[in-house]
Order: sequence, then structure tokens, then C-alpha cells
Amino acid sequence: MFVRRNVTPLVPALLSVALLSAACAGQDDAKSSPNSASSPATPHGYVEGATEAAEQQSRLLLGDPGTGDTRVLDLITGKLHDTARKAGVTALTTDGRFGYFHGADGTHVLDSGAWTVDHGDHVHYYSAKIKEAGELPGGPGTSVRGDAGVTVVTTADGRAGVHSRADLEKGAPGALDAPDRLPGTYAGPVVPYAEHLIGLTRDGDAPAKVVVLDRSGKRVAAPESVCEDPKGDAVTRRGVVLGCADGALLVHEKDGTFTAEKIPFGEDVPKTARATEFRHRPGSTTLTAPAGTGAVHVLDVTERAWKRIETGPVVAANTAGEGSPLVVLETDGALHGYDLSTGKETAVTERLLKDVPEAATGEAAAPVIEVDRSRAYLNDPAGKRVYEIDYNDDLRVARTFDLDIRPSLMVETGR
Repeated sequence: MFVRRNVTPLVPALLSVALLSAACAGQDDAKSSPNSASSPATPHGYVEGATEAAEQQSRLLLGDPGTGDTRVLDLITGKLHDTARKAGVTALTTDGRFGYFHGADGTHVLDSGAWTVDHGDHVHYYSAKIKEAGELPGGPGTSVRGDAGVTVVTTADGRAGVHSRADLEKGAPGALDAPDRLPGTYAGPVVPYAEHLIGLTRDGDAPAKVVVLDRSGKRVAAPESVCEDPKGDAVTRRGVVLGCADGALLVHEKDGTFTAEKIPFGEDVPKTARATEFRHRPGSTTLTAPAGTGAVHVLDVTERAWKRIETGPVVAANTAGEGSPLVVLETDGALHGYDLSTGKETAVTERLLKDVPEAATGEAAAPVIEVDRSRAYLNDPAGKRVYEIDYNDDLRVARTFDLDIRPSLMVETGR
């Protein structure tokens, strides 16, 4: 039986509820007429069928490609929930609420029942029942990107379709069968951002260029840009980051105007060492990506600067951002912490993983590190467990979750 440490005291939690309620109530009062009925029809932040909480309602979605078994681990209660078996699954992604189990014949969608709504000056944390949400078409190479309004599915041949987020929330049979098709083809995933869609188009063998569409698929902007061999994308508070052969493109919106800014590596980076898959804490502007076999790229989007941190042989890496360490799983099975400013190693755990797959295979996937505002999570497929790590306390193992499946696939929702 595990024991949670450093649990948030009850009084601050209750105080945060009171402050949040007061802030939202103030907004409700401002929207109501003095002569209106005694109670508003719908309170600010209300979501039908969901429970609002004072803290983030994080959950881990877990999958075993070998057996098709899947689970949802509630990180608040520690309870493990059984979910439907999904045969043939090879990858798992998320948009913060929904889990997308990718397979050869399509993508199964699972509503984790945990999400966050950010209003800028305050946030709402919600939890609801876990439920199956349906199937999305598209085989290997299909990508799914979503936000609070839409979910975009881009297939391996570059064709994209837009689904209403409400359709996923309903989870009704057949609701995901008829997306709104976007015109043309795209050189990578189409990404929702700032109530628009960001894509890369390419004319023959020419480098890709950024195109901005409205939610109906109409082109509204094409900021000057060049992206050779695009791979990798991430949404940050500063804009959408798109990986390119010579660095990254940052697509940013301000006052309705979209711009694309190149952030070059600043040095020659061989193809085998370029950044092609970004990992970061949602909301953070510090991105990580393996830089070959023995280093990690760190991209500070705010400063528009890359840094290469020399490490041991990298299996997985992530960081919560400024003030927090770079956390790296290396082939020795231990987690290593590195200072983002100096690149020096600051902490190392005992060997946590006895069997460390260095890359994805047909029935296995390399472990990942998921990071939120206070903890990191490392999956141990061979050991059938997940480690919760306090990355601000010398990578202390805060909790260990023993499982009944091999959690080769893992994503965190509720953030």
C-alpha cells in the first residue's frame, strides 16, 4: 500500500475553493442585470455532468500493446479503473482530456473524465466518469490534435478532418464518422491554436510553408516561413512550435495577426541528432527533445534559444520548465536530473527500471516521462508499475503504483 507524501493541507485547499468561487461569482454578478431573476440560470464555469475541484484532477491512461489491456489510474485517489481492451494498439496520445489509442485500423478514443479549463486569470478543474468515446478513422501515421473547441485528425497522406469537441464529449455511436474535411494536403499534423488551425503545406519537393485556416477550413493567412523536413510539434503559451531540419518555427498570434519566426539551432546538427519529437509540461514554454543518443535539446521558447545538454544515453526526457530540472531516463535504468542553466547533473536515483527498452518495437514502446506542476511520472513496463517522482526534491520517489498490466503506453490527462 503506498502512502502519499506532502499532501496539500485542507485549509489552503478550502481557501482556494472559496477564492475561486468568489472570483467566478463576481463574474456572474457582472453579467447579470440588477433586475434579473434571483438566481442565474447557469453558474460561471458550470459543466453538465462534471464535478469541479480545487486542485488538478490528474489521471494516467495506460496501455499494453501486447495484450490490448488498458487502464486509467486516478492520481488523486490512487484507484485503478478497468477500460475496454484495445487490440492492435501501437501508440497512445492525448490532448489533455481524451486518450487516443492508435492502431492499424483506426484510433480508439477514451474520455479520461479529467480536464482543466484555463480562463487566464483563474482555472477550473473538472472530473467526470470515464467513458468510451468512439472510433476515429485512420491507420498508421495518423495524428490527432485538439483543443477546447475542435479535434483534428491528420492521416499519413496529409489529409485532415475536423471534429467538434462536443461530439467527443457526447461519445454517441457514429458521432465521429463524418468530420468536416479540410482542403488540400498537409506536411504534418494540423494543429488547433488561437481559434484557428495551423498547418504546413508543400509544393512538390519545396520546403513546407505555414498556412493559417479558420475553423471552417478557409485560408485566412500565410505568414512568411520556410520549414525543411518538418517533424514534431507542440503548443505553448507563446504559440505553436514546429520542428524543422535547421531548428524550429514559432507560429504566434497577436491581435488577430499571425507571424512565423524561425528559431535556428545556431550550429550544424546532423539529421540523427535533430529535434523531432517535443516533450514538455502543458502550459510551459520550455521544450525538450533527444539530441541523438547522448544529449538532450532544450528549447526556451520565450528566449528563442536552443541549448544542448550533454547527458548519458537518453531513453526519455522532460522538464517542468524554468526553475525545475531536466529529468532524463538513461539506459542505466535510473533517472538523472540536470540543471537547465548550467547543464550540470544535480541528482540521480537508484536504478528504477531493470529492463530498459531504448526504442519502440512492435509490442513494446520506450518508457516516457510525463510532467505536471508538481510531479513527474515514469512507466516501468517490465516491472508493471508507475513511479511518481518529486522532481523538486532530488528526484525523490514519492509513490509507486503497482499494476496488473505492462504499462508500455502512458499519457497524463487532467492538465
